[in-house]
Amino acid sequence: MLLDQSHRRWRIIFGAILLMASAAYVPYSRLSPLGPKGGSLPGLIYGIAGIALMLFAALLGLRKRFPVWRIGRAQTWMRGHLWLGLLSVPLVFFHAGFSMGGTLSSVLMVLLVIVAVSGIFGAALQHFMPRMMTQQVQMETIFEQIDSVRQQLSKEAELLINTPASRPENAPLQMEKSGDAMADLMAMAAKMEAMGVTPNQAATVLLVQTAPPVTDSLRTFYELEVKPFLAGPRDTKHLLSVPAQARNRFQQLRTMAPPELQETVKDLESICEEARQLERQEKLHHLLHGWLLIHIPLSYALLLLSAVHAVMAFRY
Repeated sequence: MLLDQSHRRWRIIFGAILLMASAAYVPYSRLSPLGPKGGSLPGLIYGIAGIALMLFAALLGLRKRFPVWRIGRAQTWMRGHLWLGLLSVPLVFFHAGFSMGGTLSSVLMVLLVIVAVSGIFGAALQHFMPRMMTQQVQMETIFEQIDSVRQQLSKEAELLINTPASRPENAPLQMEKSGDAMADLMAMAAKMEAMGVTPNQAATVLLVQTAPPVTDSLRTFYELEVKPFLAGPRDTKHLLSVPAQARNRFQQLRTMAPPELQETVKDLESICEEARQLERQEKLHHLLHGWLLIHIPLSYALLLLSAVHAVMAFRY
């Protein structure tokens, strides 16, 4: 929810009600012989108004749970939740005369402040976070599909490493043009076959021995770094989790790689960058919604204890 011009009317309502409530509180507090009390008529009016606004803010949960209810637009409810919920804070303080009171009253005041601060924090996150995600996560995907996308990236990387350009099995295609060297290798293969080694096993041994060193380096890097990173890049100390370190490492690989492997290194780097962005999106998503774990439970606790406080106040 962006705090844009669409909130202008709500800001005006908030400011007008706060101004009127403050203007009424000043003479009330000065003319009360024993000071402002929650049990006085003005105190009760402030208290009832504050609880009513808190109840209205809590109704947003029902509106979200039952979106088919055609009771106002969802954005209107969100704006009302923010501004009217925030307005309940000064009204409750006016009700209490800025006094903490007994144990229950003190708990209520603390809960009210925490709920209000967490709500403001959440509103600020919802205002700035979308822009931040747009800047930092160009490859944003649906949050629920992040694990599936990560698995797909792992498969793509596995295929890259096992393509003909990356596998040692590609070596015969290059050695066919090497003339005498190829004849020597065929002679060695024949000797191995004479020793009881199957043709496939002999070819594998020879190809591993004659594979370019960079191929082994790339495969080792994939097995030790890329594969674990793509399986679950949640370790912030991982080499590939840090963009600068990842760029340096891939630059080293590009320097060592022959021309036929340059594209493979480049594609691997792109896959790791997308995985890094998925990891960043996951963290930003948890930050964007994590504050609700504090805000919502404490809001319900505040409403419940407010009801207990009201019953006790009227009964005693």
